[in-house]
Amino acid sequence: MRLTSHKALRRGRDPRSDKPVFRQIADHLREAIQNGTLAPGDKLPSEAEFVAHYEVARMTVRSALQQLQTEGLVLSEHGRGVFVRPRPQIRRLASDRFARRHRQEGKAAFLAESASAGAEPTVDLIHVREEVADADIARRLGLATGEPVLVRSRRYALNGSPVETATSYIPARIARGTRISEDNPGPGGVYARLEDLGHVLGHFEEEVTARMPAPDEIEILQLRTGIPVFCLIRTAFDVTGNPVEVCDTILSSDVYVLTYDLPAR
Repeated sequence: MRLTSHKALRRGRDPRSDKPVFRQIADHLREAIQNGTLAPGDKLPSEAEFVAHYEVARMTVRSALQQLQTEGLVLSEHGRGVFVRPRPQIRRLASDRFARRHRQEGKAAFLAESASAGAEPTVDLIHVREEVADADIARRLGLATGEPVLVRSRRYALNGSPVETATSYIPARIARGTRISEDNPGPGGVYARLEDLGHVLGHFEEEVTARMPAPDEIEILQLRTGIPVFCLIRTAFDVTGNPVEVCDTILSSDVYVLTYDLPAR
């Protein structure tokens, strides 16, 4: 007997289609996820229910679910089942996150974003050291070859779940011996300290790309199968136009929506 009571199983397979059955099943479920019939967090039917409804082998069902998992639409939890992956939680509004008022309130950008999302932020794996800038960082900061930079790397989490890593590069001649070289740079973060030192920020430039994560990124961000990452490189300039920081950020794409408010001029 076919099971049609579950909202994800409104249609059976089409025997006239030349499309492989596992792809037909994946198409049905993808459509249900995209149109909201299956909501974030919903549990999918069991393999046995799929087998009975579509009249296929268990491996066919598993292939369909693996396809959706590779696309990042569902996640499998051992002993519990397969669930629709939650949609992004954090709206990263580029035009607001570095507003001076946040720094004046003692909030770094990540704290301001997490507060707006109602999430509890934490920062760990903080490592501060000096290095010789590589060619790309030196170019972005306008440094001579071999000039040292202060490097600040850290991992950010929301409600205990890692969501991004960030590595900042600041000319050592600016940061050495200041609070920027400490694990905790104080209220408002590094940008507040740069402004305390007279480097009043004027604007930021960001470059965003996307790719599948490297093995170490999967581990540090605890990424599930099929989740790409955003790679965002930001350069901060002071009001005189001099670059004072480069930040290389890796973000889990299933957590963030990148939002840009652009003037029409």
